[in-house]
Amino acid sequence: MIKYYEKEQLFKIDTPDSSYVMAVADGFLGHVYYGKRLSDYNIGYLLRTEDSPFVPSVNRRDRVSFLDAFPMEYSFGGTGDFRETCMDVINGNGQKNTELIYDSHVIYKGKKALEGLPSTWGEDCDSLDIVLKDAANDLEVTLTYSAFEGIDAVIKSVKVKNCGAHPVTLEKVMSTSIDVEDTGFEIMTMHGSWARENHIQRRDVGYGTCFVDSRRGISSHQNHPFMALVGKNADQKQGEVYAYNFIYSGSFICSAEKSQFAHIRMVMGIHPADFSWTLEPGDTFQAPEAVVVYSSEGIGCMTRTLHDLYRKHLIRSVWKDRERPVLINNWEATYFDFNIDKLLQIVKEAAANKIEMFVLDDGWFGHRDSDNSSLGDWFVDKRKLPDGLEKLSEEVKKSGMKFGLWFEPEMISEDSELYKAHPDWVIATEGKEPALAREQLVLDFSRQEVVDYLFDRMSEIIETAKLDYIKWDMNRPLTDLGSKMLPANRQGELMHRYMLGVYSLQERITSAFPELFLENCSSGGGRFDAGMLYYSPQIWCSDDTDAIERLVIQEGTLMLYPSSAMGAHVSICPNHTTGRTVPFATRANVAEAGTFGYELDITKLDDEEKAQIPKQIENHKKYYEVTAYGDYYRLASYRENGKYDAYMMVSKDKKKAYLTYVQVQAVPNSKRRRIKLDGLDAEKRYRIGDMLYAGDTLMYAGLLMPDLYGDAASVILEITEEV
Repeated sequence: MIKYYEKEQLFKIDTPDSSYVMAVADGFLGHVYYGKRLSDYNIGYLLRTEDSPFVPSVNRRDRVSFLDAFPMEYSFGGTGDFRETCMDVINGNGQKNTELIYDSHVIYKGKKALEGLPSTWGEDCDSLDIVLKDAANDLEVTLTYSAFEGIDAVIKSVKVKNCGAHPVTLEKVMSTSIDVEDTGFEIMTMHGSWARENHIQRRDVGYGTCFVDSRRGISSHQNHPFMALVGKNADQKQGEVYAYNFIYSGSFICSAEKSQFAHIRMVMGIHPADFSWTLEPGDTFQAPEAVVVYSSEGIGCMTRTLHDLYRKHLIRSVWKDRERPVLINNWEATYFDFNIDKLLQIVKEAAANKIEMFVLDDGWFGHRDSDNSSLGDWFVDKRKLPDGLEKLSEEVKKSGMKFGLWFEPEMISEDSELYKAHPDWVIATEGKEPALAREQLVLDFSRQEVVDYLFDRMSEIIETAKLDYIKWDMNRPLTDLGSKMLPANRQGELMHRYMLGVYSLQERITSAFPELFLENCSSGGGRFDAGMLYYSPQIWCSDDTDAIERLVIQEGTLMLYPSSAMGAHVSICPNHTTGRTVPFATRANVAEAGTFGYELDITKLDDEEKAQIPKQIENHKKYYEVTAYGDYYRLASYRENGKYDAYMMVSKDKKKAYLTYVQVQAVPNSKRRRIKLDGLDAEKRYRIGDMLYAGDTLMYAGLLMPDLYGDAASVILEITEEV
């Protein structure tokens, strides 16, 4: 519900358990309050304008001091607010100075799509557009807010229009900002690297600025487009949380600055480094959406809010509410060394063990025997597949399985026919040899002909090979930022235009082939973000398939994204990344936290391991409705305790739950661990094996875990309501 109170010039956005309040003071839009839902609205006094003797309309003597303390809803630079700004503009005189004054607003039902960008969707929401104007630069800035029914989140975006007669240059356009009084907060972020993505980190908020960012052209392994302020006492069940998550897949920044007056300003948006955008008269620039969540009941409540929002109002694929096929991918089975006979051996054995889809990974095109050639040449390598993909697809489908294929559309190898024909299609700076990564370059997706070429090639392969699934990979960051198509004064637009080109190709592919199952990937989790979820219902979580490493990676991933979005596979041991050996059953139990599949040579498994696969798949299908669509509760963290991990998936009606417990390190001469469950109905009775328990007993007194033997032992406990 969104209301405007004209007398007080105050806006109030109510979600089920939170209120977001803004008000106009002296022409400026101020942030009044975000927190637990309020019954009253008349709280404009929290702007503290009466505390300042220098309110500009009353006393012009010290406008700078006023702006340097005012809790601006959308901050601007150059006029006296020296904290982090949301927007920087250079006018035709080369000067940087902005002042945004409230002009008008409109409240409406439903939600507008963002042109060319991923965005939340749905009619069961209220939206608010607030128009601010910069008179000196003839700019109109529209702040858009949306709140969905039943979801404790506020969705924010920004659009800038040049209403003047001369071009201006945007150097920074953030998507969201909030000013919060520091009552004792820590900053929570996620960091990592390849094969160890999404590790959770908490640190104190000190005076000055803390930030996480990516300048790589992707949302990156190293930092995630997420930041939260959390109370020092905040855990899974208690404490305040203010969280930001960005619906964007390119370079970003999120910062938290504690000011001299002990207020914290958080901003999030496209990274201003390597960004500028020229607005000609009449042009508009649309910034991506950001999700803002307030929780008064800890991190777990924040998590479940984001899960519900993304499941209901972000993911669009027809596969959103379908059970995903259990797949087997040949990458760790064969790498580049395969032929049709070897692939069909895997297909035959997989089909016999109830696996439902075969995915052919890298190495099927050009003359690609290693990762140093052929990207861009999306034509079948007849040495490996003499009868083409069509014959392989036919054999896979004869076995009763679906067929999927790996692509890396955004990349090009110097050793490729495409590069020989179109060297100008790569991102590179004039007069400098571009830097290679994984011996490949990046195609300039700001060029329409590049996107068109790839759409045509991919479409032909999808049709002729009758593909059911695509794994879309992206294996290097963007460097040497230069485009032969953009004029000198627009080179700063390349990074964002590149991302718009990627989005446009995924939109065209999924629109042309609506039944196609698209899974995004970027060297594992390098682009696991909310922007990608708009186009694909799941994303490959990490190239590290070691079950123990995955406990930490998946804890961070599941803190923001639903399990139905997280690609997770069972692989061989010793693990190809870590060399660790983990029981086959535990590898499956850990992969059950996400979408389930295998990445191994099934023909080389021993009989004991092979016999487990049909039962694992049967369990996956049994668990699926609860794990994919239920509520996630984190019970214990191996990342924190170093010995064990535990989490639950609970159905929305609280009638069924599954508890996963992993004993990472066995402890000799010890008692069974007691773990307090969560998310159940305190008044219901539940069956676990042969035992009956009251819901309140399980949650407040706890449950003793089974007595497991050995490191990396695990179990999944089924919990069902006893009627």
